[in-house]
Amino acid sequence: MESPARSVPGAQAIARAARLLRLVTAAGADGATLHDLARSAELSRSTAHRLLSALRLEGLVDRDEDSTRWMPGPELFLMGSVAAARYDVTTLARDIVRSLAVKTEESAFFSARRADETVCLLREEGSFPIRSFVLSEGVRFPLGVASAGLAILAFLPDHDVDTYLERHPDLESAWGRTHRQQALRTRLAETKERGYAVNPGLIVEGSWGIGAAVFDRSGRPEWALSLTGVEFRFGPDRMAELGRTLLAHAHQLSARIANARR
Repeated sequence: MESPARSVPGAQAIARAARLLRLVTAAGADGATLHDLARSAELSRSTAHRLLSALRLEGLVDRDEDSTRWMPGPELFLMGSVAAARYDVTTLARDIVRSLAVKTEESAFFSARRADETVCLLREEGSFPIRSFVLSEGVRFPLGVASAGLAILAFLPDHDVDTYLERHPDLESAWGRTHRQQALRTRLAETKERGYAVNPGLIVEGSWGIGAAVFDRSGRPEWALSLTGVEFRFGPDRMAELGRTLLAHAHQLSARIANARR
């Protein structure tokens, strides 16, 4: 069967351009080189440069003349300002993320689901002096990799999980054997039973994370709260306490989002 992307004229070029846009914004204020963007997007340097140049003409990306690195353009800010009225819930989440960081002393995060990824929207540092720096604003991970995406994926309908895994057979090759399908399904089942996800240093050794899904009014997991820290801070006894605190904050935010959108 022909895929929808191939049946719509120009869809492939749009998909490639959108992929580059996401990579540029994920690179943050430092920007990204053409080489890195082309490699991450699985494009030739000439194709990536052609698409980036077209996006630059529209103001969607910009290029620093000194460093030659590519950065988000001014038009993205204008578009984002308009879209924020409908999609931005960070104002609802900010004090809850801060409360989570204060109560646990760990770094706390608020992430949103965007298609098959999560993107971090808010980070609040805890008071504990040793921190993990795996996650920060703008960083994206595939669903099921970081604790936030694992929590979201676990509470999606079973058929959505199945189709997601069919779309992404490369998770094991990209993220290691701990992300092979059976191991991931086991973690998803444990997450549903426990109520929150645990990432025991699967992205960076020694850096642990836990995540809890945040739901919209219809009961779909569209966001997540998470905590990260060094391994010895996530022992069995303290893990249970952190999990209870995380779930309480996630439930509070879910209720707040539902009430705000009535």
